Amino acid sequence: MEYGPLSVYHTEEDDYDRDSRPQHRRRFQEPIVAKLRRSELNIAESPLRTPQDEASELGKSIAENLDDEDVKGGVIDLAIQMCIEQPLKTPFIAGAILYANEIKGEVAAETISRAGAQLQTALDQGKWRDFKLLLKFLACLQGILEEDGVFPLLEELFGAAVDLQTASQEDTLGLELVKIILYTLPYAVAAANGALDEKATEFLSSTDVIASAPHSIEALVEPYQGEPEEKPFGYQGILGLLQKQLQREAENGWKLSIIPRPYKPTEHTTNGAQNGEEKENGDAADVAMPGPPAKHAFPAITIPSPPNAGSKPLFPETYFSLYADGDFESVPRTDNIAACLIRDALNDTINILDFNRNATAKFLIELDCFWAAGTFVKRATPFDKLKEFTGTTWKPEDMAMDAIFSQIMVLPVTEHKLAYYHSVIIEACRVAPAAIAPSLGRAIRFLFRNLHVMDIELNYRFMDWFAHHLSNFDFRWKWTEWLEDIERPNLHPKKAFIIASLDKEIRLSFAKRIREALPAEYHPLIPEGKDKDMPDFKYNSPQTPYAEQGLAMLQLIRKKASDEEVQVVMDQIHTLAAEHGITDPLVPSTDAYVTAICCVGSKSLSHVLSCIERCKDRLLALAPQSEDARRQIISSVVDYWKDHPGVAVNIVDKLLNYTILSPDSIVGWAIEGNHGLGNGTGLSHGWRYEMVAGTVGKVTTRVSQIVDTMCRAKTEGLSGDQMQMLEDALVQERQAMRNLFGFIDDKIGAYARGEADRLIEAAGEGGLSDEDVALIRQWGERWVRVFRRKGAVAETIVGEVAVEAALAAAPEPPPKAEEMADAVAAAPVDGEADGAADQAEGREADMDVAEE
Repeated sequence: MEYGPLSVYHTEEDDYDRDSRPQHRRRFQEPIVAKLRRSELNIAESPLRTPQDEASELGKSIAENLDDEDVKGGVIDLAIQMCIEQPLKTPFIAGAILYANEIKGEVAAETISRAGAQLQTALDQGKWRDFKLLLKFLACLQGILEEDGVFPLLEELFGAAVDLQTASQEDTLGLELVKIILYTLPYAVAAANGALDEKATEFLSSTDVIASAPHSIEALVEPYQGEPEEKPFGYQGILGLLQKQLQREAENGWKLSIIPRPYKPTEHTTNGAQNGEEKENGDAADVAMPGPPAKHAFPAITIPSPPNAGSKPLFPETYFSLYADGDFESVPRTDNIAACLIRDALNDTINILDFNRNATAKFLIELDCFWAAGTFVKRATPFDKLKEFTGTTWKPEDMAMDAIFSQIMVLPVTEHKLAYYHSVIIEACRVAPAAIAPSLGRAIRFLFRNLHVMDIELNYRFMDWFAHHLSNFDFRWKWTEWLEDIERPNLHPKKAFIIASLDKEIRLSFAKRIREALPAEYHPLIPEGKDKDMPDFKYNSPQTPYAEQGLAMLQLIRKKASDEEVQVVMDQIHTLAAEHGITDPLVPSTDAYVTAICCVGSKSLSHVLSCIERCKDRLLALAPQSEDARRQIISSVVDYWKDHPGVAVNIVDKLLNYTILSPDSIVGWAIEGNHGLGNGTGLSHGWRYEMVAGTVGKVTTRVSQIVDTMCRAKTEGLSGDQMQMLEDALVQERQAMRNLFGFIDDKIGAYARGEADRLIEAAGEGGLSDEDVALIRQWGERWVRVFRRKGAVAETIVGEVAVEAALAAAPEPPPKAEEMADAVAAAPVDGEADGAADQAEGREADMDVAEE
């Protein structure tokens, strides 16, 4: 094997050949640019050196080697890139540039110029996170910027925000601009060392107009509902919270004690010693600097009118915390600016590094390295020991978990898939179990304690994480803490959570394994039917109607018989059904056909997908013939997998991808009819919510894909007829989406108001107690709230105003119409692509199972 020229591979034996004659090997010297880049990448991480010493040494080395083009390009560009990718290190990178500026002003000038160019690009493209992080970096250089530095740009941004808010009260881009301003302000004030305190305070008074104004969608993104006294804390929007925190900080003299200040200005010659002279009682190392550091102009930035909103929809952000404002301050109180500043840097780190959960977990665990000394207590300090501390009592692991749960629980949508955030917590537990595990235990207890007032979507996100997390740690949890809750009725949110969580865990393992991990009191919640990997085929029983035909159907599907042979059996069922007075004979024949498909495909996901693929044409022909037959497809799947409802939900989702089922039929089946909500108890079923929410998600995604296709079509120069085809599809699909949301709101709203017929009947006949009725109404209110929010979010993305704005923002097309026409021909207007993807997914799932 041939190794690279790193000195770590060199040994004493390498100095001698086979004849023991000395060989003089040339010592490898690492290029200076590689050393500098490594120093940048590792800044503030060393436990043996202070960040000030690291920044000083790095800045000096950059200044001394700036003549090297690799240093000027690679090292300075890396410094700017790190501020975008590792925002926790921004003050330290800025500190190195400030030290370099003392020796050679060209370093800071080049850095500011390059950062300004990237800042303008991010602004033009609507990349608001990059814009915020680059602006934060320049704010950390405020001390060497001419005149007011970043403040003129902040004022222009605020003017643009005012214009946007004046034009529309529904605007969210203006709120985002003000939020960026408020996040930038404290770093600029800290870097100015008191020179701009009054200006910052004055500027802060102007932002209050927008920051304190409520937004119409705030009520839908609040994580808790119910009476104020029941909530752990009330709604706190990030923007309004930031404004109040900064006003409080201004009243206290802009201390900003948590912001690290690695740069300590060198004492310069003013009076007494002359340039180049030694100080009295000094030596050569104490020679005063020839003069103050160079000052640099802030780069010219042009704000587009109107600003580019970017590719991602913007929503008001809520401050969510598991530990804030408790008896002991394990995290900053919500009135402290540290709460938002630390949270913001952590959230950016988590979401930017989504490609590397290991690095993300490392930064979360070591976050105390990146803030001023004394900000946090020692890692892994027990919570009950906090009362012994007289100074700060903030636990770094609590702060880290608080940040990542704020991303899991963010409404209306998370930035990344939930599995990514789950994996970061899992990795953090593996790296530092003694520190993270106690914090997670307190987090679980907090969330479980507030299930009854938490938004139902957040309930299910908590449930998904809880089951996934336990599956990685042998399903260990103090289940005895919840023994009282399993005695509650199934309608109670805590009992419903336990039942649904156990079902999720069984999906990730198997029933016997989960039962062994639980106290005996929980065993009745896991019936024996869940032990069967392949459910019983109901037509094996002679007492089942059409048993003979059902068994014949099973054999035909197993041997992949022709449609003609299958039709013979179906005709037999139709004849028998007519003799028994069945109004729609397609219902029993569909039941036998689909149940047989489920039985043949019960071995694995790929088996059932393959079976559906073979039978797709007949299933597609069945569905349009009868609404009852179409719903019977769902009933048959759910009945067959009644002990494993998660499998049923997955199969129904695949049938939707193949367009065998329609969204209306799935949602209608889940809410109406014999298998629907009934007297309302079905509202507490986790799998039912999963089915409806997943179907609605498919519908809204499909409409947004059509909008994206229209924007790309305009860019690529599609013909007028093809654009008209897309516009017609959008109108049709958008109206179908609105009808679906209206149907959900109407049907479930009746339960929320206590007006549903079957609920009233059950209550009148004594089948439901007053407590049960109250719980059903609460479930109804929670469902209605979730789907109204989903509808409102969809309108902000695919509503008429949003679509017009998106098309107006699309650039004028270059002539590439033919290529785009091919793309539109395969646009997501049917489920064929999803069906093919599902087959591949099934094969991959089987391979994963085989590997395990």
